[in-house]
Amino acid sequence: MTRILYFLLPVLLFLSACDETVVAPKPRAYPRVIYPEKAYKPFTEGYCGFTFEQPVYAQVEHDTTFFDEKPANDCWFNLFVPQLNAKLYCSYYPIGSRKEFDKLVADAYEMTNKHNVKASFIEEIPVSRPAEKVYGIVFHVEGAAASTYQFFLSDSTRNFVRGSLYFNTQARPDSLAPVVDFMRQDLERMVNTFQWK
Repeated sequence: MTRILYFLLPVLLFLSACDETVVAPKPRAYPRVIYPEKAYKPFTEGYCGFTFEQPVYAQVEHDTTFFDEKPANDCWFNLFVPQLNAKLYCSYYPIGSRKEFDKLVADAYEMTNKHNVKASFIEEIPVSRPAEKVYGIVFHVEGAAASTYQFFLSDSTRNFVRGSLYFNTQARPDSLAPVVDFMRQDLERMVNTFQWK
């Protein structure tokens, strides 16, 4: 019996001396975002009949294909901000009739409403600048939607422009919020300085 105690005593001391360590995973971190300095320049692409102030750090990409086909008009372009991995897709449509105008407006609402599945709130902000003949709606989409900012602008008789902002990343509203706010200021500047040529 004493032999068993001599054997069990060191084993019990060894087991009681072991400290159980709890391994906790590190919390997920987000990369640091370095914002470019705000500065603007005029959008002067010759294939479009309008101008606005665009960020100097945005690259204009002329869009020459739409699902492997030629776009409806030559004035389709993207504003790409590589530092933020953001892209504003812009398309232009000439208006030939009231029926075409109504269809373009309905399409703009339909494209925005597709984000209702993930959006927590969609704010519609009217744009009305009669002196420049610029009218439209800006959509601020809140929540985990893929596109957080959309708009359409028109002179209501001949021209129609639609834009939507996307980030090339997973839609996480909390981590993207500062970047969305930064881009929203640029896009509001674009809308507020938009003019037909």
